[in-house]
Amino acid sequence: MSHFTQRRDSRAAALQYLYSWSLNPPADLAEDLRLFFEHLDQPRDYYAFADELIQGTLEHREEIDGYIRTLAQNWEFDRIARIDLALLRLAIYEMLYRKDIPPVVSINEAVDLSKQFSSTDAKRFINGVLDRMKDKIGRDARKPATE
Repeated sequence: MSHFTQRRDSRAAALQYLYSWSLNPPADLAEDLRLFFEHLDQPRDYYAFADELIQGTLEHREEIDGYIRTLAQNWEFDRIARIDLALLRLAIYEMLYRKDIPPVVSINEAVDLSKQFSSTDAKRFINGVLDRMKDKIGRDARKPATE
């Protein structure tokens, strides 16, 4: 299985977890994640990238939500569909904290996932918010950041 496929599968798993988390945050995150990964098609180590994305997104959720509130123009935060909110949180986490991933990759992946998991109109909304985020982060959107 290719690295690309594994990352795509991990992003889809992370999205699904973040969506369910937004509906019902667990009391014990570690145990909830263990149960979540147990029910997926591959062993947990296959989803190591998903694990990193979930932990990082939740750790920085308040900051990420602050960006979403500013960037989702003409949208009340509480009216954003939960699946779209999970997509935005995931992609913005990647854009801010995963310097190894070019921002355009995070945007493209989020838009692709929105086609699979959200409504037909979601991709324009998600692309718009993430495009505004890309302009704020101050690095080349087509390259990983060199550190």
